[in-house]
Amino acid sequence: MFTSIIKRVTVLTLLIGLPFSSMAWGLLGHRIIGQIADSYLTRETKNEIYKILGNESVAMSSNWADFIKSDTSYNWLSSWHYINIPGGQTREQFDNFLAADTSAVYTRIKFLAKELKNKNLAPDKKVMYLRLLIHFVGDIHQPLHAGRFEDLGGNKIKVSWMNAPTNLHTLWDSQLINFQQLSYTEYTAAINFTTKAQRKEWNKATISSWVWDSYQLSEKIYGDIKEPDQKLDYKYNFNYLATLNQQLLKGGVHLAGILNEIFD
Repeated sequence: MFTSIIKRVTVLTLLIGLPFSSMAWGLLGHRIIGQIADSYLTRETKNEIYKILGNESVAMSSNWADFIKSDTSYNWLSSWHYINIPGGQTREQFDNFLAADTSAVYTRIKFLAKELKNKNLAPDKKVMYLRLLIHFVGDIHQPLHAGRFEDLGGNKIKVSWMNAPTNLHTLWDSQLINFQQLSYTEYTAAINFTTKAQRKEWNKATISSWVWDSYQLSEKIYGDIKEPDQKLDYKYNFNYLATLNQQLLKGGVHLAGILNEIFD
């Protein structure tokens, strides 16, 4: 019992120390993606993940990479959560930009997937790398994690959400999702409807295509902000809810696809 209390206090401390504006998708979004992914994992993949994470579910492991930000010894992970891409890129320019990237989320997802295929990878690295992969696949499906450097992926763009000041990045990280007033399991149950053909088609997409899709969405999101401190409310929710849900659903399917490729 005492050990359980200590664990709860540790998690609470991590949460208190964490700047929530930096958490892509927030707690709920990452857990929704993890829960969706879990529903599409093969039995073999689930067994292999259990060997690494034990009773820690994919959904509950999905926020570790944000929690650990409270520990300064992990500051080297900060740039792994996103990629900054200049606006107005053609697909060719975009592809060239990705090819030159060496540190951001696109490269790191590929690195982690490759490392996790190594049967001789040390157990502690398996745990860390799997938690990171789960998180970063979620991150790249948040459109503003493929946003612009000059505004830090929308963090510097001030808006009003339901008459309260915020910024564009935080709105997409958590406030749109929280506005739906659902737990992560309820949210998953509400949107997790795919066909086998749809999943097959989505899993044909390369990691660079995931980033391209998010980049294109970020360009649209930027374009809809016309003035400083623009007021956003129910209409914005109505206009973007389908996009939000599609990105969460694709994130879950893509995460399951990459995990099945690694472990099945």
